[in-house]
Amino acid sequence: MIYLELSDREFTSFRELVYQKCGIHLHNGKKELVRARLGKRLRQTEFKSFKQYYKFLIHNDTGEELIEMLNAISTNQTSFFRESGHFDFLTKECLPSYHKIGNLSDLKIWSAGCSSGEEPYSIAICLLEQLEINAPWKIKILSTDISTRVLETARSGIYHQSRIDNIPKYILKKYFQCGRGKWEKYFRLKSVIRNIVEFERLNLMEPFIFKVKFNIIFCRNVMIYFDKITQQSLISKFFDSLAEGGYLFIGHSESLMGIKHDFQYVKPTVYLKPKNL
Repeated sequence: MIYLELSDREFTSFRELVYQKCGIHLHNGKKELVRARLGKRLRQTEFKSFKQYYKFLIHNDTGEELIEMLNAISTNQTSFFRESGHFDFLTKECLPSYHKIGNLSDLKIWSAGCSSGEEPYSIAICLLEQLEINAPWKIKILSTDISTRVLETARSGIYHQSRIDNIPKYILKKYFQCGRGKWEKYFRLKSVIRNIVEFERLNLMEPFIFKVKFNIIFCRNVMIYFDKITQQSLISKFFDSLAEGGYLFIGHSESLMGIKHDFQYVKPTVYLKPKNL
């Protein structure tokens, strides 16, 4: 395997391009990560150097390879019911409060930065556990990510056994199908779950053009890759995208400290858009 050296100047060029296109801030400690991930991409293509690859990215009109580059750079670590306190709050506090004032089936939910789908599917399971599974509903959970690669995995709804070890057995039996033959040790979510989760590619740096306001937005462990300026812009857009009385969930390693906003603090990493602003 040929080792490709990434110069400081080349790293700076890629870092500025990534920041410009998707807001991810790559500090100097990420140089080796960039070298390794883009080096793998170069081995998959015919590019012979980082310099050649960068020139292609900025001059290619299709944008297809730019998406592949962002796929390679994006970190996509997730799991079912990750940061379980959020799902406890969703089930015990958030959903019952909506149930008192309206129909849960009318909830509009967005999982922003959904990665390979575990988060929105976990939300869907929580919702169906609150509803009669055979009752009519029109729930749709919008799930978005910048990476086309992880969205393909998410749409399939298929996960290796190692990815579902933390799921309670009764949930596994109720909402998953066990594979056989070449799919042994793989599990697929049943259609009752897959049918209510929609996946779309979305760059969070682009304007939001949603026709509806969301009741709940999950955006967890995404803002840690952004600088304060980008975080400020994103939080403002989330606030505008929420209906009054809507909730925003962020990651446990994140906070809104130092960011100007009109959210009401509920508990660590959970915020409410107040009514009658």
